[in-house]
Amino acid sequence: MNDVIGQVLSELTACVKQVPAESLVHAGELIESASRIFVAGAGRSGLCMKALGMRLMHMGKMVHVVGETTTPAIAAGDLLVVGSGSGRTSSLLAMAGQAQKRGAKILLFTTDTASPLAGMADHRVVIPAPSYMAYEGGHTLTSVQPLGTLFEQAMFILCDSLVLGLMQRTGVSAVQMFERHANLE
Repeated sequence: MNDVIGQVLSELTACVKQVPAESLVHAGELIESASRIFVAGAGRSGLCMKALGMRLMHMGKMVHVVGETTTPAIAAGDLLVVGSGSGRTSSLLAMAGQAQKRGAKILLFTTDTASPLAGMADHRVVIPAPSYMAYEGGHTLTSVQPLGTLFEQAMFILCDSLVLGLMQRTGVSAVQMFERHANLE
């Protein structure tokens, strides 16, 4: 089992190290300047986006998870943050189209810079993980993990790193974040 864990950590480290820090800085600037933030993704990528949304809410940002019954309409000045390895999920393309139509900005975490979602995004954080969906210009990294696992793991780590960078930049402390933590659990 230690060999498997070592291999997973090695893959994850190699992947995350290839994402330019400037890309995360720009993503942080978009998040900081947004009036409201909407997060979306399908499957495990959606879980990563919900985790990012939770931490941004803890930081004091107004955050909504797309698809929840209390999610309001998106508008100009808002930011849609999407996690999609393929950049081709039809429901996410429809959401991005609505966001664009309403004047909101789009931040995308993806593996594919040539995807339809990448073309719609104002900024892309490109994670060089292999995709189970073949496309031209694939990345050189390989993974023993199934499907989009390496992408999802890397996205989770990068989003948590993005939050930590935002905390440092804005002076928001873990104590302040804990004050916003759910207390009805």
